[in-house]
Amino acid sequence: MATINTNAGAMMALQNLNQTQRDLEKVQNRINTGLAIGSAKDNGGIFAIAQSMRGDVRGYAAVSNSLDLSVSTVDVALAGGEAISDLLVELKEKALAGSDTSLDTASRSALNEDFKALRDQISKIVETASFNGTNLIDGSQSSISSLANAAGTSTISITAEDLSLGGTAITLSATASFASAGEASTLVSTIETSLDNLNASLARLGTGSKSLGVHKAFVSKLSDALEVGIGNLVDADLAKESARLQSLQVKQQLGVEALSIANASPVSILGYFT
Repeated sequence: MATINTNAGAMMALQNLNQTQRDLEKVQNRINTGLAIGSAKDNGGIFAIAQSMRGDVRGYAAVSNSLDLSVSTVDVALAGGEAISDLLVELKEKALAGSDTSLDTASRSALNEDFKALRDQISKIVETASFNGTNLIDGSQSSISSLANAAGTSTISITAEDLSLGGTAITLSATASFASAGEASTLVSTIETSLDNLNASLARLGTGSKSLGVHKAFVSKLSDALEVGIGNLVDADLAKESARLQSLQVKQQLGVEALSIANASPVSILGYFT
């Protein structure tokens, strides 16, 4: 039927052109963002899964920061403990030299002065071996904990070690000194016991530091795997999108031509009246 009131061809051409325009906008958005699914309206289920995984990735970033803090704290404690170990070795040397019965009083007194200076240095190291306000070797802490999972339900704890003079590990008192060969000999035995205890403490701290490092490496790999998983779910294949863009641009041009032809069809009705 020839009519000028209703142009079915133009309606259909316009619908197709509008659909092509919508498809073209989607492709352009994917190219701009690099995402095939950038919002819930693209695919609600996949978007929700991706958002949950993004939350886990952010959580593991916090876990990694917590582990870094604990590792640094333990490493400072280890550095302090190793320095104390070196001082105990020197103290043993001074005490052993002072236990020599052939020494005169002046020589033994000089050795004792060196001994006391080294002894006091241990206290200074214990006091300053802290990181971010946490000291694992002065007896002020029982342990430290770091996050182990993104939910915050699991932690890794490292037991503190009291390396203070006169403590459970270092039995050498803060006022230890010698004025005779017998006193010096007794201190040698005390220092040897302290060294054995200190070595055990350093071993425990070292094991704790290693466990933190191992877990940090695991968390890093897990976070990377999650990011790859998110990419597999939502990232756009830009090679395909580029080809689709070219196709839709041609389709858009053809749609404009089709609409132009459909709009021109009512003009032919004028021929009936000439």
